Formats: sequence, C-alpha cells, structure tokens
Amino acid sequence: MTINPITIHNKNAEMVVEQAIQAFLDSTLQRPNGTTLTAALLDLEKTAKQARLAIPVESFLGTWQLSFSAGKQAKYQSGHPVGSGFYLPKWAIARITFASDDTQEPSLQIANELCIGPLKIRFTGPARYSGKKNLLAFDFTHLEMACFGVSVYRGSAGRRKQRNKPFEAIAIAKLPFFAFFTATDEYIAARGRGGGLALWVKA
Repeated sequence: MTINPITIHNKNAEMVVEQAIQAFLDSTLQRPNGTTLTAALLDLEKTAKQARLAIPVESFLGTWQLSFSAGKQAKYQSGHPVGSGFYLPKWAIARITFASDDTQEPSLQIANELCIGPLKIRFTGPARYSGKKNLLAFDFTHLEMACFGVSVYRGSAGRRKQRNKPFEAIAIAKLPFFAFFTATDEYIAARGRGGGLALWVKA
C-alpha cells in the first residue's frame, strides 16, 4: 500500500530536523547538536519502517545540499537511538541531484557534486528507483574535475567489475544505494549502503 509521506508523523523528530534545517540556512539560529539530530533521524527512520512508508520518486527529483551526516554507528541499540554525526562546514558544498529524462535509458540520472574553494568534483551516472523499501540504486560512471573554472579532467569515474552488464540488469545488492525514510519539500534523508545517515536540504 502506498502511503502519502505527509500522513506519517513523528512530531518531536520532525521538529528537531526542521530546526536543524532552518539553522543550516540561517547561521544566526541555534541548531540541535549532532547527537540530538542523529536521534531524530533514527526516530524518523524507525517510524517509516513501522508504517511501511512508500515515498514516490517525484519527492526526490531536484537538487539537494548535504547538511548533516552520521556514520554507520548511528543506530538503535537496546531500544534507544545511539550515535552522533556532524554538520557540513559552509566551505564544503556537497550537492546531489536526481533528474528524470525520458529521452535516456534509464530515465533517472544522478549527479553528486563537491565544491571546496576553487575545486569542483562532479560524479554522474544512471539511477533507478523500484520503490521497494524506498531504495534508489545508482552507479557513478563519469567524473568531471575543474579548478578555478578550468576543466582538469573529464572521463570515466573508474571501472566497475560488472560494467559490461546493462545497468538495469545489475542487482541492487551489487550497487551503491540510498534507502530513503523521509521526504518533504524542504529536506530528504536516507541511509546509504555503507550504513551512514545523510540529511539534505533543498538547494
């Protein structure tokens, strides 16, 4: 059963995340500490799993800026959320983009861009979203690097053992993926294949 995301609520957790988002956008506001925000994200993840929340792919389309990350140590332990994370510094801008393009196969594309001072690194490639457990699988196939606006590299992102297979034929278990557990007009959050949590704000 598909459940509209706006009907699934964990009010306390949502308030903490929204406070963090507002403070990320406005540095004059006080932001929750890493432990508090990690606990809120874990609560939202638990709520989504219990409700079997199904998030439509349209909720992810667009560009999002990474604001907070927590490692795989962030989890529920003995019934309680544990772990902490960190806010990304303002000088490190990491953006992720999910785009739909009906002229290409597969129709979903992903781009991950990191800007540190004059250096820009951008990975792109195909993605797919089955909706099962809100998993979005992807494969970075191209890499672009530029410094002071001048391209220094543009080409393959590296070799994947199964790159001779069509992307659609590769099992999700063999690909990097994000398991999303919340999506609003302002932010999205997911757990990566490596176990870490990530919170992005609409760019």
